[in-house]
Amino acid sequence: MKKSPYIRVGTSYYKIVAMPSIAGNFNEALVPWNIETLRQDHGKSFIGRINKFDGFTCIPSHKDFRQVHHGFYNTYSPLPHTPQEGKIEISLRFLNHIFGSQVELGLDYLQLLYSRPLQMLPILCLVSRERVTGKTTFLKWLKAIFDNNLTYLTNDNFSSQFNADWANKLLICIDEVLFNKEELTERIKYLSTTDFNKLEAKGKDKREVEFFSKFILCSNNEDSFIKIDSEETRFWVLKIPSLEKEETHFLEDLREEIPAFLYYLEKRQLSSKHSTRMWFTPEEVRTDALANLMQNNQNRVEKELASVILSLMETYEVDEVDICPMDALHVLNRTRIRTDLTQLRQILKRDWKLSNQDNSLSYQKMTIWLEGGLGMIPAKGRYYTIKKDFLLQRFGENQKIREMMHN
Repeated sequence: MKKSPYIRVGTSYYKIVAMPSIAGNFNEALVPWNIETLRQDHGKSFIGRINKFDGFTCIPSHKDFRQVHHGFYNTYSPLPHTPQEGKIEISLRFLNHIFGSQVELGLDYLQLLYSRPLQMLPILCLVSRERVTGKTTFLKWLKAIFDNNLTYLTNDNFSSQFNADWANKLLICIDEVLFNKEELTERIKYLSTTDFNKLEAKGKDKREVEFFSKFILCSNNEDSFIKIDSEETRFWVLKIPSLEKEETHFLEDLREEIPAFLYYLEKRQLSSKHSTRMWFTPEEVRTDALANLMQNNQNRVEKELASVILSLMETYEVDEVDICPMDALHVLNRTRIRTDLTQLRQILKRDWKLSNQDNSLSYQKMTIWLEGGLGMIPAKGRYYTIKKDFLLQRFGENQKIREMMHN
């Protein structure tokens, strides 16, 4: 007997449809269906034979997927491929290109995605200024493996308050990432380690759902696609080299090996141990690309701040300047450098080892005029005092700082 494509969830009816894609395959989707249309198409008696569920749930599983859990319809999608023994030379060669010397950890990452989808994993970042590196191919390959359980987002999508289309996906991939706003960085850091999230759709109330998504970010901006500090442990940043030779049918070859690759993941032994909440230790996933990102982000803000203060000192012919973090933020926001109060306080307190005044006192506040020039106006606040000798000793001559900023 042919299985009915209709279901009732709660008091609403849906049809399970296979939507054709450009790639030539079909993506399963639930489409709301009208009960009157069902009567017209199939008769009144047909409605009573439709499978009924109490509600929706989302429980990820790949090896023992179940569509129904205790009367609830599972919205997680079964994988389209069945593991089957075979050759995976092309897949392993591609993963060696992506993960380099950390290829065993990369295989662990993919194995955990497949065998333990609820396990928290680090935010994987693929970066490179070069073209034809395979970053996009890697995302497309993962899409072919995990199908409807992977979704692509843009920067705008991720910053939107509405998240119903991605809050229950296994993988969330964001290409061409450039998170200039501190709240976007904090949001992705929070989501990478939380078990619950607020799901919000247009016209519907927020509701709390279990959250198990992992993030993969891709960017051509190696130095500052996201703002992270030197203590951050949630990011695994890989610099991807260019492919030696661009192969026209490379993605198709990778897709053909997917059943064999899943079989390989089922049989493979993990090379790493479960050491942290994100499985890997910070030492295991530390890379030169991560160190460069941390150093560049901190150094550029430091250098720009020092350059601005020294310029002010030259303009007013003074040897010290009083400054509050908010003053610096307003001035730096008029430049090409993006920062926030937290980072500026860290620079002043932790890196420059300065102390602010205990009480709010009068001082000359640094400001920037509409035409772009620096100035000083009377203000009150718990300011820090910065001396010219300190800046010259730490950064060298003012001209040298400016040259460094333009490099």
